[in-house]
Amino acid sequence: MKSKTKSFALLTGSTLIMAVGIYFFKFANNFTFGGITGLAVLVAKSGVISASDFTFIANMILLVIGFIILGRKFAAKTAYCSILLSVCLSLLERVYPLTHPLTDQPVLELAFAIALPSLGSAVLFNIGSSSGGTDIIAMIMRKYTSADIGKALLITDFIITLAGCFVFDIETGLYSFLGLAVRSFMIDGFIESLNLSKYFNVVCNDPTPVCDFINDTLKRSATIVLAQGAFSGEDKYIIFTALNRIEAVKLRNFIKENDPEAFMLISNTSEIIGKGFHSI
Repeated sequence: MKSKTKSFALLTGSTLIMAVGIYFFKFANNFTFGGITGLAVLVAKSGVISASDFTFIANMILLVIGFIILGRKFAAKTAYCSILLSVCLSLLERVYPLTHPLTDQPVLELAFAIALPSLGSAVLFNIGSSSGGTDIIAMIMRKYTSADIGKALLITDFIITLAGCFVFDIETGLYSFLGLAVRSFMIDGFIESLNLSKYFNVVCNDPTPVCDFINDTLKRSATIVLAQGAFSGEDKYIIFTALNRIEAVKLRNFIKENDPEAFMLISNTSEIIGKGFHSI
């Protein structure tokens, strides 16, 4: 129950962050980068339908198509996030209608238009979900074709962004191209930061105090390997363990205080798969 509650909170919170970034900064400035919401900005220019309502309708249509084509294996998390995002955008439009950007600083607004949705997307991707939209198209393409889906979606995003240069003005279009270029790098950066852990190699004479601290205080485990010093020829022990950043600081300080002669190699890693970390 605790795990499900945490997952639900992450799904909801990250989707709400995306909604704020898209509505207040992306839609308000006519930035056209990024899938369905980028297309929504173009469609809204016609005056027939607002960007929020178009996003709602498009996502609902894609969800129905996804359920029909992909069946029961279609991700429930993606469906929930897609519906929540669409509803939030429509509600924001009615509760807090915007006729102009929040500020007169387009670069500042672009930063938030990139950062907030990227952070939300990174959290969703990290827990095996997405906000729907073009991700549903990607799932369908993956099922029936061998096409390079990443390139196909990138080309689609490029065309939508390019269209913004003609529908709006060249300045808005260039800002959108900048957003398109930065967004993918920022999502990757957020995901790596969210997953960042520390990998320890500790060379020492007596592994017992260190392992006791790891097991009893940090509630983690470790692997001990008997080794031999190349110069001294003396027996040594190497302790391998992986910890999150807070735990890593505690272990580092403990070893410094209790075994100052120990030799530590501490590496950053964002890919640890196993019990206590990420499941396969």
